[in-house]
Amino acid sequence: MKAGFTGILMAVCVSLSACAQYGVLEQREIAGENDVYLLDTGDKLRITVFGQADLSGDFAVDGAGAVSMPLLPPIVARGLTTEEFEESVAAELGRRLLRNPNVSVQVMEFRPFFILGEVQRAGQYPYVSGMTVQSAVAIAGGYTYRANEDRVRITRNLGDRIVELGVNSKSAVMPGDTILVKERYF
Repeated sequence: MKAGFTGILMAVCVSLSACAQYGVLEQREIAGENDVYLLDTGDKLRITVFGQADLSGDFAVDGAGAVSMPLLPPIVARGLTTEEFEESVAAELGRRLLRNPNVSVQVMEFRPFFILGEVQRAGQYPYVSGMTVQSAVAIAGGYTYRANEDRVRITRNLGDRIVELGVNSKSAVMPGDTILVKERYF
């Protein structure tokens, strides 16, 4: 009986370890949980202040996570949704310059993604909407001969936590993701 139980336990462990390469591999908590796209360094925004052409325009989220607009101090955008950032801009304009400002914020260009490991040209590339791991690898020149196409990892910053995911080639890539294509040994 003991040998049979040990055999079953080993079979279960082997099957679970085979499944472990996909899904969430590691999660490092920073605070809470977010499901929507959050602004961060590298995003390019179109901010429209209706009726105020001099205050409207295209702006980038800088390295400190803030946006600098004319006549205003830098406004923090990092970790905010576009709606939350609209409210921040409207509040700052209301305190300093305008009564009841009407503000719209659109993401014009998402921050780039990064790809490392066993690809022809590792590096930073512009994000394209609807991107998958397969299209990201194609942008990077394809896999090298040593690439393990089944062992791909994505590290994703979710604003309040960093998650490492084991994925396949059909998995979605998000702006700011770091993709790591592992090496095969045989």
